[in-house]
Amino acid sequence: MIPRYTSGLSPKALTSLRAQHALLTCRRPLVLASQLQRQARWSSKKWKKDTTSTTGADKSGHIGAAPNESILWLDNLFPLRLSGLLRAPWSSPDQDLSELMNRFENSSLGITNPINLVKRAIPQDVPVKITEILPRIKDGGAFVKFTHPPNLPAREVEEAVSSRLQETPVKPFFSPFRGVHAGLVKGVPWLEDLHRFPSSRLRVEFVPINPGEEAIELSQETLYSLFRRYGKIAEITSQPWDSKVLPKYAHIDFALARDAIMARNCLHGFVVPEELGGGKSGTKFRMYYEEKANTRRFWSWITGHPRIVIPILVALLTGFTVVVFDPIRSFFVKVHISGKYRLSNSTAYRWLRKQTSDISDIFTFRQQKVDQAGLDAIWTHRKDLIDQIQKWLMETAETFIVVQGPRGSGKKELVLDQALKGRGNVLVIDCKPIAEARGETATIGKLAAAVGYRPVFSWANSMSSLADLAVQSTTGVKAGFSETLESQVQKILHTAAGALQDIDVSNRHRTDSDASLPDDVYLESHPERRAVVVIDNFLHKNDTNAIVYEKIAEWAAALVQSNVAHVIFLTDDTSYSKSLSKSLPDRIFRHAALGDLSPEVAKRFVLGHVANDTEPKKPGGSGEKKAPKPKPKIDLEELDECIGTLGGRLTDLEFLARRLKTGQTPKQAIADITEQSASEILKMFLLPGKTTTIDDHKWSVEQAWYLVKALASGDSLRYNEVLLSSTFASSLTAPDGESALEGLASTELISVTLSHGRPQKITPGRPVYQAAFRYLAGDPVFAAKMDLAVLTELVKIEAKNIDKAESELALLGTLPRQPAQTAARASYLLTKLESAQKRVEVYEREMSGLKKLLTKEY
Repeated sequence: MIPRYTSGLSPKALTSLRAQHALLTCRRPLVLASQLQRQARWSSKKWKKDTTSTTGADKSGHIGAAPNESILWLDNLFPLRLSGLLRAPWSSPDQDLSELMNRFENSSLGITNPINLVKRAIPQDVPVKITEILPRIKDGGAFVKFTHPPNLPAREVEEAVSSRLQETPVKPFFSPFRGVHAGLVKGVPWLEDLHRFPSSRLRVEFVPINPGEEAIELSQETLYSLFRRYGKIAEITSQPWDSKVLPKYAHIDFALARDAIMARNCLHGFVVPEELGGGKSGTKFRMYYEEKANTRRFWSWITGHPRIVIPILVALLTGFTVVVFDPIRSFFVKVHISGKYRLSNSTAYRWLRKQTSDISDIFTFRQQKVDQAGLDAIWTHRKDLIDQIQKWLMETAETFIVVQGPRGSGKKELVLDQALKGRGNVLVIDCKPIAEARGETATIGKLAAAVGYRPVFSWANSMSSLADLAVQSTTGVKAGFSETLESQVQKILHTAAGALQDIDVSNRHRTDSDASLPDDVYLESHPERRAVVVIDNFLHKNDTNAIVYEKIAEWAAALVQSNVAHVIFLTDDTSYSKSLSKSLPDRIFRHAALGDLSPEVAKRFVLGHVANDTEPKKPGGSGEKKAPKPKPKIDLEELDECIGTLGGRLTDLEFLARRLKTGQTPKQAIADITEQSASEILKMFLLPGKTTTIDDHKWSVEQAWYLVKALASGDSLRYNEVLLSSTFASSLTAPDGESALEGLASTELISVTLSHGRPQKITPGRPVYQAAFRYLAGDPVFAAKMDLAVLTELVKIEAKNIDKAESELALLGTLPRQPAQTAARASYLLTKLESAQKRVEVYEREMSGLKKLLTKEY
């Protein structure tokens, strides 16, 4: 199919070429001049079915020539680049072009008109008459059928046209260096409109003239002599001698694609006679375009060397990411740390808050956990600790500051709201959401959000992993598209470290006396210029995200060693030194321990909360404050007793103060808190019939009840004494006693106190838990049920011991003689069996009494 041809045509040429559409818009049939004269009444828009078309007569794909009629091929009339447009499925191959010959003979054609090129290529002095023109846009030329006198051979016409084109070249506008060439068609051209497009390689098949006859495979010399006249030949490749493919063929590679086009159109269907080596009956050429194997050598090399290309692509993509995205991410990290564009830091916002101080609660975007008046008592009590942290921040020591205390002791409030109050450039990284994130993608997203690292394409890692897996499965080499969690965490933290250093030296002026000092030396001498990094909830769920904590600790060590920032760790894990010592093995940590409040401070905290309970005026009202609520009357002696029961844990004291505000008495509030804590313990630890596993720490319900019952009657237990008990030493469901205690301590049922680095004693996880333990142990029905479960397991343990002793005694009894040396062993086994049986009897008597209680009580 012929595409639209409009480039470079003058308006006159466009007008002359349109007949239902333009000549070059679609391919149309061409008629003889005599037919055109006989049927002049036809308009250019009527269809003529019996004419020769661009797919041959009757669309057969071939055209013939009458006596004294020959065909010339003129190439370079159309650009070959237009051939791709012929793929359009809506182009019509056969439309009427009855005016073409009329224009050729009578019209004045423009210089850029392809038909004008045909007219200029045929000499006026040659006695020929053009009878038909068949344009072939796909091949970039046209077939010109002409008649000549009998005494003028077609060969001489070809020579005359070729001589004319050599003396006076005809060059189209799109090809200023190569002119139009002409060649006599010696064979039978095939006018196909398939999606096969020209190439510089020809596949020449040798076929017989008639079916059943034998065709001769021509030599390379013969092929060269026949094809060389059409252009420079780069290579001739014969069919392999052992090939069984029929018909026989040869490949001819031309230097230029247009030379191959001319050779094909002139010699397709040509019969090689016997004198030229075609055999007795002759051999016919059948030719096709064929893509050369090395036409895409560069792409073939790329696809053929994935082990070289893929690492290069990965390096280029990485470099592009670093150049484009790293500056953007560094900017966002700086903005996150400095809060430069934060609304609450803007001048207009601060002015507005000052003008509307009476209704400032409207513009407060975070809800304070406790009232400031209640916290004043705590900060007064811990003033020395706050001052100590502030002094550490002014020192140049290259070490960590660790603030350790149980959950709810107010570590974060003490550091951020007091020790760092009014200090800028503070980066807070909360490890809790990072540790609780599910999957690597969520972990990366949470860490990036904590440091302000954006944009982060965490979803791309999954796609990269799939691509990496596909490449590895096909090529056998890992592509490296996907990144591990460790590498992505390192990238985020490295960007944050660079942003921190830029912030530290941003206020440095070149007129300063120490402006010439390197950045690390300058920051070493100015510790007040360093940013502060606060790592909250460090070692939260340590067993599930150990790699994240390890990388954060290493990053923090690099910050303090290079004097980029002060690092403060907030943790409730007493074994924090094991993790941090790996990063700074030669440093002593600055340690601040937060315990529970003393009874006096706890009492002032609660009273401060209750005394601060006033109701602000309504926004937009008359501006008058409502009368404060009447303060609840609190029995101070009763409050002292209740605080002794509740302990000094900050969150529990806040809960107590809120209940007192509602009008409850201290005893009522403590009773409700104790009952609620008991319900939590029951739900989390004492549901019967299952074993609980958290962070690879496994404990049983019987072990949890053993600790609850033992701590209900005492303030503490000996650590090793608990491990030696049968419930922990011989448990059938959780045989590792130490792992069970670690798991129960991590969930805060108990707390393990260390002495000289070793576990010493076990206490309740929170002070209020001891009251909750007494509450649970004081329920006779529940205690009987749990004791029955413990005794049942102890009976199974003793039965197992009895079975082992009996099995060994039976083995000794099978000996033919009873040596004297086995007497001691037999006596030991009998004694062990007897003592185990006595314990079973004791357990069963106790179980009998518990069962009677359970059958009588509700």
